[in-house]
Amino acid sequence: MPNKNFEPRDQRIDDALDTSGVRHRATLKQEWPLLLLLLFVWGALWQDFSLGNMVFGVIIALLIVNLFPLPPVVLSGRINAWYCLKLFIWFLGQVFAASVHVAWLALVRGKRTRSAVIAVPLRTDSDLIVMTVGHVLTLIPGSFVIDVDRSSSTLYLHYIDIESPADVEKARAGIRDIERRLIMAIGSRDEYEAIKSECGPNFDARKG
Repeated sequence: MPNKNFEPRDQRIDDALDTSGVRHRATLKQEWPLLLLLLFVWGALWQDFSLGNMVFGVIIALLIVNLFPLPPVVLSGRINAWYCLKLFIWFLGQVFAASVHVAWLALVRGKRTRSAVIAVPLRTDSDLIVMTVGHVLTLIPGSFVIDVDRSSSTLYLHYIDIESPADVEKARAGIRDIERRLIMAIGSRDEYEAIKSECGPNFDARKG
């Protein structure tokens, strides 16, 4: 997890092309979660999960992933079930707390509530971590991802209740904390060790 220098990383061409310049193709083993998701979306759209419709959905899903191929998402090969559970519990608590906060802003402050668009450069180079941080933020009321600079792993967010530069830095710190939790749960071994080194003696106290 190298330090950021804000220089483009060529959109991670190495993830998409091999040494001969030929586009990488994901294998069925890599694509089966996407296929299951597409199959679920197909059934939900038709509100029909019958066997015949699911078989047709499988055919449609296979056509989609072959006609519109994406570079395979490179997984870290590491997952910590305990940190995943803690992340899920923490996420539920954040959704509840943020919902109460947004309701209070709507009822008490109304149009006087100020918001801002902020940029948050993440520390990770993993597309999976960047994507998941964005999804977590979007699911928590009060923030919404409006753009992603993949070359520098920078998220651009609309953030509610921002009144000062100090609020901006607090928001950025909170977003990097989400990144830290995700790295601890599903990040690579190198990223996990980098987080430990960054936290130093406080690592044990911040494991939650």
